[in-house]
Amino acid sequence: MTDRPVAEMSFEEAIAELEQVVNQLDSGDVSLDDSIRLYERGAALKTRCEAKLKEAEAKVEQITLDAQGNPVGTRPADDT
Repeated sequence: MTDRPVAEMSFEEAIAELEQVVNQLDSGDVSLDDSIRLYERGAALKTRCEAKLKEAEAKVEQITLDAQGNPVGTRPADDT
């Protein structure tokens, strides 16, 4: 686990650290105070991952829709 601010992490960095947090909590070898600290860090990492996924989703929507909101790059169905 790093001390790097969650807000500066890429999706990949945040998901990797979130996996570490989950593994530490699952191990059961963590004190109550450390468990609380890890849980709080994990919650922040989860929020960061969700935000980065929403950003990516918005970018994909912009790429695949024209100005009228119609899909571009798709072929019409074959009527045969």
